[in-house]
Amino acid sequence: MAVSPLFGGITPSQKQQLLDTNYLQFTDAAGANFSDFAKQYLPEIYEAEVERYGNRTLSGFLRMVGAEMPMTSDQVIWSEQNRLHISYSDCTSDQVNTVTIPVSSTVRNVISAGSTIVIVDAAGNESKAVVTASNQTTGALTVAPYTTVDLSGLATTVKIFVYGSEYGKGSQTPNNTATSGAFNGYVSVDPDFTQYSNSPIIIRSKYVVSGSDTAQVGWVEIATEAGASGYLWYLKAESETRLRFEDYLEMSVVEGEKASATGAGSADNAGYKGTEGLFAAINARGNVEAGFNAATDQLGEFDSILKNLDTQGAIEENMLFLNRETSLGFDDMLAGLSAGANGGTAYGLFENSEEMALNLGFSGFRRGSYDFYKTDWKYLNDASTRGGFVQAAATSAPVYAIDGVLIPAGTSTVYDQILGSNIRRPFLHVRYRASQTDDRRMKSWLTGSVGGAFTSDLDAMEVNFLSERCLCVQGANNFVLFTAA
Repeated sequence: MAVSPLFGGITPSQKQQLLDTNYLQFTDAAGANFSDFAKQYLPEIYEAEVERYGNRTLSGFLRMVGAEMPMTSDQVIWSEQNRLHISYSDCTSDQVNTVTIPVSSTVRNVISAGSTIVIVDAAGNESKAVVTASNQTTGALTVAPYTTVDLSGLATTVKIFVYGSEYGKGSQTPNNTATSGAFNGYVSVDPDFTQYSNSPIIIRSKYVVSGSDTAQVGWVEIATEAGASGYLWYLKAESETRLRFEDYLEMSVVEGEKASATGAGSADNAGYKGTEGLFAAINARGNVEAGFNAATDQLGEFDSILKNLDTQGAIEENMLFLNRETSLGFDDMLAGLSAGANGGTAYGLFENSEEMALNLGFSGFRRGSYDFYKTDWKYLNDASTRGGFVQAAATSAPVYAIDGVLIPAGTSTVYDQILGSNIRRPFLHVRYRASQTDDRRMKSWLTGSVGGAFTSDLDAMEVNFLSERCLCVQGANNFVLFTAA
């Protein structure tokens, strides 16, 4: 059928029928487009959004590894136990019979005469000796080696630790009243602790929509990660603002930094105090493994991490939160070691089944006396956050500023200043401000004159979000931060 009517020869149809008499031709006889019409037909519109980025939220990490607890103060303070045994690094030896401890305002000499010590230098040479005289003021120890007559076999810089004591028959332990001053006095070692603190920051956000826009209908079917669905466009934007704010609640305490610089132009000078986040706490008090590549370094470098954990709390179960590159490196390392099934790795987490372990997507493994549970951390992979920090050169392999973290599972024992006793807390937990009158964990409220909030003459609806919180990283010496370099 030829459809030929132009503008002057069209007869409207009462039904939606395709007839040659109701065809609206958009070109003239010569084929030129009429500028009055942009399209021949109305466009086909998909009402539902395409979720091209999948689940876009990044929060959930802290819910997996920690807890949230209220507090009422501007600062949270906790104390962590120090080591049980007595040791000193960077001591000076005269290579004869004197070892001097570098005493200072924070380092005391608590080794008494009669103590037996091990003296080791950087090359691994060692000597065992008994302390015959000790000066608590200068840190000088007079020692008598057991197997040599002097310390000439050791370097001038040594490390020492106490392993016991020896006294003669009928002797008594020395005390400060039996001798003059601080020389040769017996030191009663009182338990000591190290105190840490952190302060919460106030996190705020707002979504504003005018009264006119709330009345404008622009229907698009939506579905969000939080389970919201429907057609109201301005509520879609509010929902995304809320999701973004919830991510900020976690990102703020992961990336947070205390305002330490005090000069002009600094955050402290502008009136901001900051807060110590996860990465900052591990950098300051934990362990940093730079340039680790599980695929190429294999178990040699990883075992050095285990040896370091042995010197710390030696927490048996640990969680690895890694970016994609590092996670695949662990898979390659474990798959290569498991291929021969010669005892290179243990399959304890796979019910001792080699076949289960060889699925090449390891979620857990055991090495030495440690269990490790591995998972991808979306925050390190997302292109709009840490996943976007890669090398600029197209030919270079991606290098991420932070490749992952190792976090101990379980709880730690700390001294609570408020309760006056030892309490158990997760190694990683969030403290938020709350009282009987106001809970600031996650607040939201409406202001304006739209949407049922008649609080002012503003012709708009303002959705306000607020939280006040900080992160407590306890026992940071058990954490490991994997960095690119």
